[in-house]
Amino acid sequence: MNKNNYALIMAGGVGSRFWPVSRTEFPKQFIDFFGVGKTLIQSTYDRFLQICPAENIFIVTNELYVDLIKEQLPALSENQILAEPIMRNTAPCIAYGSMKIAELNPDAVIVVAPSDHTIANQKEFVRAIEQSMEAAAQNKCLITLGIKPNRPDTGYGYIQYIDEVLESDGSIHKVKTFTEKPNLELAQSFIQSGDFLWNAGIFIWSAKAIASAFEKHLPDMHDIFRQGTPFYNTANEITFIANAYLQCTNISIDFGIMEKADNVYVLPADFGWSDLGTWASIYEMAEKDYVGNAVIPSKQVMMFDSSNCMVNVPEEKLVILQGLHNYIVVEANNTLLICPRSEEQNVKNIVADVKAKFANKFI
Repeated sequence: MNKNNYALIMAGGVGSRFWPVSRTEFPKQFIDFFGVGKTLIQSTYDRFLQICPAENIFIVTNELYVDLIKEQLPALSENQILAEPIMRNTAPCIAYGSMKIAELNPDAVIVVAPSDHTIANQKEFVRAIEQSMEAAAQNKCLITLGIKPNRPDTGYGYIQYIDEVLESDGSIHKVKTFTEKPNLELAQSFIQSGDFLWNAGIFIWSAKAIASAFEKHLPDMHDIFRQGTPFYNTANEITFIANAYLQCTNISIDFGIMEKADNVYVLPADFGWSDLGTWASIYEMAEKDYVGNAVIPSKQVMMFDSSNCMVNVPEEKLVILQGLHNYIVVEANNTLLICPRSEEQNVKNIVADVKAKFANKFI
C-alpha cells in the first residue's frame, strides 16, 4: 500500500431529505440504512482502508459531530478528525484538509469522497481509485470519477468528456463541460450522445496540484488557509480554523475550481454507485420482495395487498400495512412520515414546514 495515498472523507451534511430518520443531531452518514451492521461512514472508512494506510485517512465534519465520529470510528486519532466550526460548502473543507495533509507529506496524493455513498462493487471501486491516484501522482492534474449512466436521471450532475486522454493513462479523459442537474429532456440527450457521465463527487489529485488550483481560481481562500501552515497538526489548529472559516465564502469545489480549471480529467467508471440522496435511492439499492416492497428491517413488518413500497421502521416496532402501493413509510423518534413515492421530492419542504411550526423540536 502506497504511503503517499491519503483519503479525505467529507462527513458534515445534515441529510434533511431522510427525515425523520436523519436529523440535525444525528444525520444520515451515521445511520445503518440497510441493516448490514455498519453505518454509511463506517462502510466508507472501511473501503478506504483498502487504499490508504489507516493513519492517512482523515474525516472532515461539523464540530457538532466530532463525538459521533469518535464513537463510530474509534481507531481515528484526534488529529485525523477535522472539525468545521460552521458550514461553508465543499471548497473550504477541501482547502483545509488538503493543506493539513500537505504539511504532513508534501508528496501526498489525496482522494476526496463523501461519507454517504454506497458502492456495490468494492473491488472495482478500489481499482478505479488506485488507477486515478497513480495517474495523479504522475501528472499535475485534477481527476474526478464519472459514473457510466444507465438512465436519464435528473437528480445528478453530468460530466462531458472528449477523446483527449492523459499520456500516462489512456482511459482517463479530458473534461469538456460540467452540467448541474438537467431537466429530463436534456438528460435524455446526454445519454443518447454517449459522452456524458454522472458526476460522483469523488476527486483525486496531488497535494501540490490542488494547492496550485486554489491559488489560481480561489486565491483569497488559498491565502486564508495558507496562513495556517505553522498551526496545522498542532494544538493551535482549532483556534486558527475557527477564525479562518469566518473569512471563507460559501462555495463548492465544483463551482469554485472544477468548472474553471483547464487540467481536469475524468475516469469513466462503473462500480454500482449511489449517492443516497433520497428515499428513492435507498429503495433502488435495497433488496425487495416479489411485489417490489423494500422493508428495512423486515422482522416485524407485515404487508397485505401492498406493492412497490419503501418501509423503514424501528426493529422493535410491529407494523401492519394494507392497501398501500408506491408509498414511502418511515418512522423514527416517535415521528411518522407517509407519502407517495412520486411526492418524495417534497420531503425537504415538509421538513422546513415542521421546523417552522415546532421550533426545531422534531428536526
